[in-house]
Amino acid sequence: MEVLRKGGIILYPTDTVWGIGCDATDPEAVAKVYEIKKRADSKSLVLLASDMDMICRYVKEVPEMAVQLVEVNDKPMTIIYPDAVAGEAGCMKADRRCLAFNTVAEDGTVGIRIPMMDFCQQLVARFGRPVVSTSANISGEPTPKKFAEISEDIRTAVDHIVDPSLEKGATGQSSSIIKVGLDYSIEIIRK
Repeated sequence: MEVLRKGGIILYPTDTVWGIGCDATDPEAVAKVYEIKKRADSKSLVLLASDMDMICRYVKEVPEMAVQLVEVNDKPMTIIYPDAVAGEAGCMKADRRCLAFNTVAEDGTVGIRIPMMDFCQQLVARFGRPVVSTSANISGEPTPKKFAEISEDIRTAVDHIVDPSLEKGATGQSSSIIKVGLDYSIEIIRK
């Protein structure tokens, strides 16, 4: 927890695959994640939230359809929400009431998942803010499903590695991704 509060980067198991994470309200920490992954910062990141209340604090208006999807969901699902509450581009000072500008897509949307794993739920709930959750690999390389598959480059680049025994319960598969609009539109990005 302290690592996240100080702007550090963690390597941790999620309900899907191993992730690289940081405080999603800290643009400098988010920039480090992009650097570790060697990924263009024009590609937005998935965030984890503890519950719908947390999502409502960081999305201006949550579509009713998204609430319904979360209520009936029984496997990992990332929802892309419109109108994220984000800090301004170029601002590197963390404002805990706003998502870091570099977590949000150019169109103002943000992908958020409520994890279906006790460890992740507790981590995000105790932290009190969304946490970045991007796969623990260099961009373009295979996604590690187990801790043993994570490259040494990634392991040495982070500030803290969560106990690998906590990976029990991970599906080993990426989440589905669904984009929802305020006009009740739904687009399936990844099944």
